[in-house]
Amino acid sequence: MKWKSAGLLASPLALAFVLGACGSEQPATPPAEIAASAAPELPVMGDELRIVALGDSLFAGYGLEPGQSYPARLENALRARGINARITNAGVSGDTTGGGLGRLDFTLNSLGNPPALVIISLGGNDMLRGLSPAETRKNLDEMLGKLRARGIPVVLMGMLSAPNLGADYRAQFDPIYPALAKKHGATLVPFFMQPLIGRPDLIQADRIHPTLAGIDAMVAETVDDVAGALPKK
Repeated sequence: MKWKSAGLLASPLALAFVLGACGSEQPATPPAEIAASAAPELPVMGDELRIVALGDSLFAGYGLEPGQSYPARLENALRARGINARITNAGVSGDTTGGGLGRLDFTLNSLGNPPALVIISLGGNDMLRGLSPAETRKNLDEMLGKLRARGIPVVLMGMLSAPNLGADYRAQFDPIYPALAKKHGATLVPFFMQPLIGRPDLIQADRIHPTLAGIDAMVAETVDDVAGALPKK
């Protein structure tokens, strides 16, 4: 299968579909982890923990209603655990690592006080546009360095190279996320779209972006990583 893009709305979610849509289709039922989210909520306690979600269309909530984006659903999941989280959604559809680096300082400075955590999901659009993996690495490295200098912990959402880009590109691109997470002490989610593999029922009709159920599957898979990365009082 070929990659499909939607102009500037092209998303790395295309990779999840490329890798998974040709497999056996599972029944269109919510994952067990999503059903578990119906458990009774804990009382929200403690000081508010501000989180910044810096990313592309996977954070921006392309094709979804207000309140259905990954940052919004993640905030709900954290608060259901009793964590007083408030997430600023800094997702911009079509954004690259260069774009994220260019707006990082402004985003942080606009908050007044430093956030408790920054979540980064960038790099898929670099790949779709054929940008050099070295450039992607440099931009992410600089972002993580800036955050480390400010003493702000990071959750880095990993990405994998598209199969049709070849082994050489994959050898340069795939190690970027684990290497930089290790270098800067960031929490790594190895592959952000892992819950969508083999689940075309969790992808919108554009065959690129996750549905609400897909978003909830991604939240269920990553909420432990985010909660664990928050500063402990």
